[in-house]
Amino acid sequence: MSQPFETTITDGIAELVLNNPPVNAFDVATQFAIADELNALGDNPDVRVIIVAAEGKGFCAGLDMKEMAAHPERIVEANHSNHDTFEAIHLNPKPVIVAVHGYVLGGGIGMCGAADIIVAADNATFAVPEVDRGGMGMGAHLQRMFPVQKVRYMYFTGEAIEAAEAYRLGAVERVVPQDELRAAAREIAAKIAEKSPAMIRIAKRSITGVEDGSLEDKYRWEQGFTFEAYTMADSQEARDAFVEKRDASFDDS
Repeated sequence: MSQPFETTITDGIAELVLNNPPVNAFDVATQFAIADELNALGDNPDVRVIIVAAEGKGFCAGLDMKEMAAHPERIVEANHSNHDTFEAIHLNPKPVIVAVHGYVLGGGIGMCGAADIIVAADNATFAVPEVDRGGMGMGAHLQRMFPVQKVRYMYFTGEAIEAAEAYRLGAVERVVPQDELRAAAREIAAKIAEKSPAMIRIAKRSITGVEDGSLEDKYRWEQGFTFEAYTMADSQEARDAFVEKRDASFDDS
C-alpha cells in the first residue's frame, strides 16, 4: 500500500506529492501529518521553494467524508487539521506552488487558496460542495482566487469552475496539459529558487502582511458555522447521503 503522501528535495525545490487513492481524501491524522511536513519543509535550509502536487484522478477531495460521517464528534479535530494545513502553506516562510489536476474540492480548494502560485492541468476543475456535504468552509480561501460574487455562486450551487475559466479570472498562473504539469511547476519554482533566499523570505512576509485581513481568522470564523451545521439534522442527512451514494432528503421546515 502506498503512503498517503511523499516528499522529495532536489535543487532547492521540495515536492510534496499527495497519493491516497481513490480520491486523495485524508483522515484527520494524515491531514495533521501533511501540515507538519509542510512546516518542516519551511524550516529546512535545503528548501527554497515548495511544490504541492498529487497522483491519481484528481488533486484532492479534502477530508475523508466517510470518517466524518462515522465520527461527527471529530469535527473540531478536522477543523484544526484543515486550519493547520492551510496555515502551513499560507504562512510558510518559503513560496508554495500548488500544481493541480482533475478535481479540486474542499480541502484542495483550501490548499490552493492558501498558496502563493497555482498551476493547473487543463482538466482541472475547482468546486466547493460543502453545502451538499453538511458543512461550511473554504469561502475565505476562494476569495483569494475568485471575485466575491463568483465565490457566492460556487458556494451556494456547488458547481465547478474549469481551469480555463480559473485562468481567465486570474486565480491560475498557467494552464498546461496534465503530462506537463509538474514540469511547469518546477520551471516556476526554479526561477524563484535562483534568487536570494533571504530576499524571498522577507518578500513573502511583506506581501502576506499587506493582504486584507487574516486568512486564518476568516477560516476560523467559517469553521464556527461548520460546527453549528454539524448539530443540525440536515447536516447529518447530507453526510449520510453522500456516503451511501443517494439523494439527500431534507425537512422543508
